[in-house]
Amino acid sequence: MLSGSNNIAIVLRRFLLASIVLCCVMISKAQTATYKFDIGAQLGMSGYIGEANSTNIFKHPGFDGELSFRYIGNTRWAIRGVLSTFGLSGNTSEMENVLPGGVSYSFSSQVFDLGARGEFNFLPYGIGETYKRLRRWTPYVALGVGVAMARTAGKNYAAPTIPMGFGFKFKVAERWNLGLEFTMTKAFNDHFDSPDLADLNQIKVEFYKNTDWYSRLTIGVSYEFGRRCETCHYVD
Repeated sequence: MLSGSNNIAIVLRRFLLASIVLCCVMISKAQTATYKFDIGAQLGMSGYIGEANSTNIFKHPGFDGELSFRYIGNTRWAIRGVLSTFGLSGNTSEMENVLPGGVSYSFSSQVFDLGARGEFNFLPYGIGETYKRLRRWTPYVALGVGVAMARTAGKNYAAPTIPMGFGFKFKVAERWNLGLEFTMTKAFNDHFDSPDLADLNQIKVEFYKNTDWYSRLTIGVSYEFGRRCETCHYVD
C-alpha cells in the first residue's frame, strides 16, 4: 500500500490504543443515562486514500449522507449503527508519483456503507442535577466493524470494513444533540476506486495492505427517546 495510507494507519492505531486504555480506566465511573436510544441524521463530505491519491484525503470531496441509531448504555459509552452513502473519486495524473509506462487513471464510485461501532465519551455526557457532574459537551472516540459495497465502472464490489473515528457532541436540550465527526475506514478490498487501479506500481503485497481507505467528515443532529425508569415499582 502507499506510504500515505501506512502513515495514516499507524497514527490511527496509536490514537485508538491510547483511547481504549483510557476507556478501561474511566468506564467504571459512568452513570446511568436518562434515555436508552437516539436516532439521527448526518451530512458532510467524503474522501479517499488509495492508488489514485496518497496525500490529501479531501482532494476530491464527495457528498455524504447518513442515518444512525444509537443504544445509549450510560453517560460514557454507546453502541451505534450507521447507514451511509457517499461518492469517491480520484485522478492519478494529479499525483507526484509517476506510474509505470507513464499511464494515468481516473475514477468515480458510489459507496453504500453499513457499520456498527462502540463509542466512548471522554466526559460524562448529559443534562441533570449539579451533583451528577454531567457535561453538555464531550469529545469521543469510536471503533467498529461493518460492510460496504462500491459501485464503480459498472460493477459492484463488496468488502468488510473497520471504521475508526473521533468526534464532538453538544447537547442543545435534554433530548436534542448536535455532533461533529471524522471517520476513517479501512475497506478490505482494492477495487473500491476501480479494478483498473489495483497494483498500479506492479508491486505484490499482502491483500490486507493493498486495500483502499475512505474518510467522512460530517455534522448531524440526533433525538433521544425511550426514557429509563429511575424509580420502578414491580408487582409480583
